[in-house]
Amino acid sequence: MAEEKRQFQAEVGKLLDIVVHSLYSNKEIFLRELISNASDSCDRLRYAALTRPELLADDGTGFRIRLIPDAEAGTLTIADNGLGMDHDELVANLGTIAKSGTSEFLSRLTGDSRNDVSLIGQFGVGFYSAFMVADRVTVASRKAGEDAGWCWSSDGKGEFTVAPAPDAERGAAITLHLREDSREFLEAFRLKTVVKRYSDHIAIPVLLKDGDKDEEAINSASALWTRPKSEITPEQYKEFYHHVAHAFDEPWATLHYKAEGAIEYTGLLFLPSTKPFDIFNPDRKQHVKLYVRRVFITDDCEELLPPYLRFVRGIVDSQDLPLNVSREMLQHNPILAKIRTGLVKRILGELKRKAEAEDGDYLTFWDTFGAVLKEGLYEDFERREDILDLCRFRTTASDGWVSLAEYLGRMKEGQEAIYTIAGDDLAALKKSPQLEGFAAKGVEVLLLTDPIDEFWVSSVGDYKDKQFRSVAAAGGDLSKVKTDENSDEPKADEAPTDEIATLIEAVKLALGDKVKDVRASERLTESAVCLVAAEGEMSMHLEKLLRAHRQVEAERPRILELNPRHALIKGLAHRVKTGGTGPLIEDIAALLFDQARIVEGEPPADPAAFARRLVGVMEKGLGA
Repeated sequence: MAEEKRQFQAEVGKLLDIVVHSLYSNKEIFLRELISNASDSCDRLRYAALTRPELLADDGTGFRIRLIPDAEAGTLTIADNGLGMDHDELVANLGTIAKSGTSEFLSRLTGDSRNDVSLIGQFGVGFYSAFMVADRVTVASRKAGEDAGWCWSSDGKGEFTVAPAPDAERGAAITLHLREDSREFLEAFRLKTVVKRYSDHIAIPVLLKDGDKDEEAINSASALWTRPKSEITPEQYKEFYHHVAHAFDEPWATLHYKAEGAIEYTGLLFLPSTKPFDIFNPDRKQHVKLYVRRVFITDDCEELLPPYLRFVRGIVDSQDLPLNVSREMLQHNPILAKIRTGLVKRILGELKRKAEAEDGDYLTFWDTFGAVLKEGLYEDFERREDILDLCRFRTTASDGWVSLAEYLGRMKEGQEAIYTIAGDDLAALKKSPQLEGFAAKGVEVLLLTDPIDEFWVSSVGDYKDKQFRSVAAAGGDLSKVKTDENSDEPKADEAPTDEIATLIEAVKLALGDKVKDVRASERLTESAVCLVAAEGEMSMHLEKLLRAHRQVEAERPRILELNPRHALIKGLAHRVKTGGTGPLIEDIAALLFDQARIVEGEPPADPAAFARRLVGVMEKGLGA
């Protein structure tokens, strides 16, 4: 039969869709696409042979995909021994852009038999990615069960030829005549790298013929996650974790399960034991790889896991996800949302199981990733209660980690809230004067040192009907909390009410708009003064964080609290009441204000004036 010359036929609607979505983003994808097509061809023949065993009568080697680079000829051949194509199928499938033989094959399957075949080539465009690296492509193919072979050839510019190929073997051999700028794909190392990344877990062996060397299998040809857990050793799980996470530590936890029902997918997930270097990168990307029927699709699917679980590593292999034409971006669909829901539920469930175990190993995880998981309190309203149960905190009553359930069990009689204090440093928080009154009454306070703490506390509001309340907020009422009757600590006398009232007015006058208010403190027992936020106002620590990121500019005036039980305050109150106002009192008021700022980690508003006043007061104290 003479060589035929024909015109490409395009299904215009699909072709336009391909153009709109800019088909592929990097050229190495061509190898993934061609290997995927070859795998599909083998799967199709395996399925067809169930009812026609004679199709495999001449098969003595089993299914395989071969990569044959030829540096001298400048060609790369991808050959499979799958179902193959006859003359009409070559014309129809390769001569019509966006027409998929796989899609047509699936359309002929009926009932539950569609679920028996793992096929990915639904769009019929993967083959044309070859023209990104090749200026000519030939396909020699013989369909299983037939004697005649055919050769399809094209330069991708609008025409193709189909001619007899008597020597064609069963399956298809695609030969790419590579462009000069794509000769890298003739190098064995480059081919191995691409196959390892994209097609390592294709169930068909991928063999590389490198010159005179024997053929070498360059993929594992066994998707670990598809095997029963009983057949997988801890060492195999660990090695796979090292491979998929590019990590060297041991996984802290491994989750391997298959979801069945309306949506089918397999998850093999790992929780690391050490903190990844990029865990606090601003992009907050998740790192679970997505596969469809054992073919790698992407490791950058934002919809797969929420950002607060970005420490999770592993893979998800879906049987049901529809993909866009290039397989590089998932279409928005409810299936992905359901997979995400299932993954999050599994991960949080495993964390809960670990948290309830008695070996204490959960605290190792929390110490490493607790600050990240707490982001979910601010972002994931639906699972907020579950995450709160997983949270652990440092407190004023314990050197170790404490759960909220433990905190509630230790609340004092009359205590109506869960008290918190936020700051940058744990040691500094423990010394905060704002804690003095709580310590005196034995009220436990959560010590929050992660930046996210300032945001989730106000967002969550309460736990088990107990409000979260900052000790730094003004009006922290401790009067309802019952004092320990066994306490032998003597109660300090307060300055007379009228003297304190006079001092408060004098300090207000001296400080002016530097403070929002001045009041007597219920919380202070040892310190003379402290600064607090007004009820409902932004905390000083949060304001400091926002100023560092230029989200707010000027400082807000705060409330200055005076301790009426402190000797200094009592002495000042008496002096002011007996007519001792003047420049000295003004200087002392300014010094007390700056002292309160320093305790909160803020510098004096005017360091030079602070030093001058301090020296002046010391001189007067020495009688100089």
